[in-house]
Parts: sequence; C-alpha cells; structure tokens
Amino acid sequence: MTQNELYVPKGASTNAQYTVDIDPKRAGWTHSSLRIVELAAGGTHTFTSGDSEWIVLPLEGGCTVRTGTEEFQLLGRESVFAGVSDFAYVPRDAQASIASGAGGRFALAGAKCERRLPARYGPAPEVPVEDRGSGTQLRHVRNFASADAFDCDKLIAVEVVTPGGNWSSYPPHKHDEHRPGVEAELEEIYYFEIDGPNGFGYQRVSPSREGGSDVLAEVRSGDAVLVPDGWHGPSVAQPGHDMYYLNVMAGPGETREWRICFHPDHTEGYR
Repeated sequence: MTQNELYVPKGASTNAQYTVDIDPKRAGWTHSSLRIVELAAGGTHTFTSGDSEWIVLPLEGGCTVRTGTEEFQLLGRESVFAGVSDFAYVPRDAQASIASGAGGRFALAGAKCERRLPARYGPAPEVPVEDRGSGTQLRHVRNFASADAFDCDKLIAVEVVTPGGNWSSYPPHKHDEHRPGVEAELEEIYYFEIDGPNGFGYQRVSPSREGGSDVLAEVRSGDAVLVPDGWHGPSVAQPGHDMYYLNVMAGPGETREWRICFHPDHTEGYR
C-alpha cells in the first residue's frame, strides 16, 4: 500500500459519531478496527458490536459501559500519559452504550471474531506493565489486552509510551506471514498522541516483500498509521515530548498469539 493509504492524519476518518473510524473496509483488510469517540459532559454513545469484539478503553475521563445485563464503571484517567486505565470488554452480537458524566475520549479497539465471549471488566491494577529496551530505546508497555494477559477471541491490544527523544518499535519487526511457532499474521493499527502542544514523532513502515507497505510519516496527536504488512519501526519521539501509541492487532490465525520476526539488519546493538 502507498503512504497516502497507510497514513491516516487526524480528521481523515472523522464522521458524525467518531473522531477516528478505521474499519476493515477503510483499511483494506479483514479483522482490525479502531474508533475514537468524544463525549461532552453527560453524553452517551450507543453502538452495535456486530461481528466484532470490542474493548472500551478510556483515553481521557471515565465512563459507564452497559451491555446486556452487565454494567461496568470505568474510572479512566486524566490522560494517556497519566498511567494505566481500567477497561471493558464488549462481545460480538451485542448492544452497548458508553455514558460519561464529566465527558471524555474513549477508544473502541475491535476485531472481527467468531466466538462470543462474556462481557467483562478489566481492572487497572491487573494490567501487566513492562519496560522494554534501555537507554534511548527504553519504552513503557501496558499489556492490557495482550495475548497472554486478557482473554479475547482475535483482538490483541497494548499501549506504549515512548519518552521524548527515544526510539520504540525497535528493532523493526514484522508479523505478516503465517509460520507456526515463528510468526503470526496480524493486521495492526497505530494510534498516536503526543504530550504537550506542537509535539510530533515519526513512524516508519518498510517493505518486507516486493511492492509491500512503505511509509515514513510525521505523526501528531490523533493520527494513525496502518500496518497491513511490512517491517514496522522505529517509532521516534520528539525530544521533550513523550509519545503514546495504542496498538490494535488481529488476524486470521486459528490461535491468538503475538509472534514477530525482527529485521535481520537491525538487531546488532539492540539493548
């Protein structure tokens, strides 16, 4: 895919309901979706999950999520840079609503799936957090819906905060082939927010095959980058401005797993 198809600047996928709305049709793939909804104080948003499972993740503010007979109070957070948030899982074939007394912004990370799992609450204290890399390659990973942290049918989702001046998504890696035990085929969305006014970062996706995905994008808050295939990384944060991204992944594999292959030309010296 071309740079114009892979880079989704803020506002490019906005509609009457969502400030970001990336579904399989928009992305040109089969599974992964991302929506961002903004609610004013006292606002409510209702949606039908359809053939996909969804996680409602507060980016800013708290909310109440209702689906079927379940109701989940999400405390949320002041911003994505303030720490881990609690979240709610909405199964496929369900009606759901998000209501916020004080208002806020909420991500809906989704994946087309087959099994209908129960609606559940994800407590913030149970989210595994890890520091990955060191020095200028250090980043903080919040594995709230990684394959081994929270049960979904297809959806994998994590958050990463990269300190200003650092690189993450490094070494460049890929997951665009089905190779059992080695690599899983996963479509991926990067959604970015930058701490502070006028902050920016860079995201690279390079071809892993002839004619494959190729993009170098300057990203700002509200931008997204699609990764249907290819080596992705590095993600580079402007000095003085921490960079956040939400990764949403899913694919056609029978098993839900995150298996990646590192670029052989960029592993030397990795810490």
